[in-house]
Amino acid sequence: MITLAEPAHATRVSVVRRLSALASLGATEIDRLHAAAGMTRTLPPRREFVTEGEPIREPRAVLSGWACRTHVLRDGRRQVLSFLLPGDLFGVCSQSNPVASASVLALTPVVTCPAPTPGPGDGGLAEAYAVSAALGEHYLLRQITRLGRLNAYERVADWLMEMRERLALAGLVEGDRFPMPLTQELIADALGLTSVHVNRTIQALRSDGLLELRGGTATLRDVPRLQALVERRPARVHA
Repeated sequence: MITLAEPAHATRVSVVRRLSALASLGATEIDRLHAAAGMTRTLPPRREFVTEGEPIREPRAVLSGWACRTHVLRDGRRQVLSFLLPGDLFGVCSQSNPVASASVLALTPVVTCPAPTPGPGDGGLAEAYAVSAALGEHYLLRQITRLGRLNAYERVADWLMEMRERLALAGLVEGDRFPMPLTQELIADALGLTSVHVNRTIQALRSDGLLELRGGTATLRDVPRLQALVERRPARVHA
């Protein structure tokens, strides 16, 4: 299993694997991704590398580590809008002179690389980028439902299912085990809960035989039961 601590040369497969799962890529397109993955930038935890309202310099991909899109209110309250996981893209915009609609913060050590701009012969890469954008919208809409209509137990369960689904695209899931490096405070900021409430909910999921959380790794013990609990189906954005 690829871990978050591995160097970029060992984790560059994450972006290739994820985009290849979203669309059929040609050999030349895969070579372009591998070449881009050799031009890395490493950021330490708690480093903001995209600032809300600032120009977006270039599209990039996450090779390893976890980051989040976030909005902070004047009094310090923070809403985590979404997470960026290995293989994810950010800053991919079709308009001219784009600016960031949210800040992006490294939560663990994060390695990124440029996301190659699809050329005339890169139909597979363009399709992968389009599907990636559609998935991003799907997960944001799911987040709205999660915050607006699910209770705390359902929110945590649904969010864990999403993390498993997304990490699987990058080859970071073994069975139903996947990395979980986040603090309960961060999970609370993403799910509109307090840290105390998140802790109680995780304990309840453990007691119910649905979750094991140990050493930075989460294991979902009964995926069908969790799916039924939150009416969760795999993300589907095209026919």
